[in-house]
Amino acid sequence: MSAAKKSPKPADDLSLEEAMARLEAIVESMEDGEVPLDTLVARYEEGMRLLQSCEEKLGAAELRIRELGGDGEAEGDEDEAA
Repeated sequence: MSAAKKSPKPADDLSLEEAMARLEAIVESMEDGEVPLDTLVARYEEGMRLLQSCEEKLGAAELRIRELGGDGEAEGDEDEAA
């Protein structure tokens, strides 16, 4: 019997979709209420790392879109904001 468990991939190695799916699974398991406290804390920590990774990936995608499209504003956005 092996003492080492297979650990999940680091958040940075996951695609946005994989990270979001893992985050959803963590939230569901935490909401179940049948998780020991130490496991709950570990999942919370993993969830925070996944959330940060998702935010970074989305920010990078937004920046890339802005770079490709000039100012990144869709036509009519400025009129709606005024």
